[in-house]
Amino acid sequence: MANVDRGPGVRFPPPFIFVGGFLVAWLLQSRLPFDIAGSGAGPTQSILGAILLVGGLGWMASGLATFGWNHTPVIPNRPARTLVRVGPYRFTRNPMYLGLTWAYLGLSIVMNWAWPIVLLPVVLIVLTTAVIRREEAHLRAAFGAGYDEYCRQVRRWL
Repeated sequence: MANVDRGPGVRFPPPFIFVGGFLVAWLLQSRLPFDIAGSGAGPTQSILGAILLVGGLGWMASGLATFGWNHTPVIPNRPARTLVRVGPYRFTRNPMYLGLTWAYLGLSIVMNWAWPIVLLPVVLIVLTTAVIRREEAHLRAAFGAGYDEYCRQVRRWL
């Protein structure tokens, strides 16, 4: 059972998982290039990637701001003070992680690297097992039936 007073027990900032995935992709790309388009990113690809990158960062920022407005900590090693159900949290239980996922994909597309896309499932599995499940257990312990109801109404991702 999660300790409500200690938080979910996540010991590192979750964005590091995305950074780690991109670092592994960079190493792979430097040794075994794997491009999305052999001729380089064209205008359509660049625009799509930029939209995902900027949109993802904006979506993540809206999640951060909503936590701030509701006076609950963003850092996942601190206990939640409020079950946030407004703003982007009406559509997804994890807008910050969804935004990071979009930004990660957008950067991959802009850079024309396929490796980060290939590694994305691993990044999301690590995020889910090392972070999201701990956060969900903490929220369930802290908010009980209210959190269960929220989970029935709002999906984890979209």
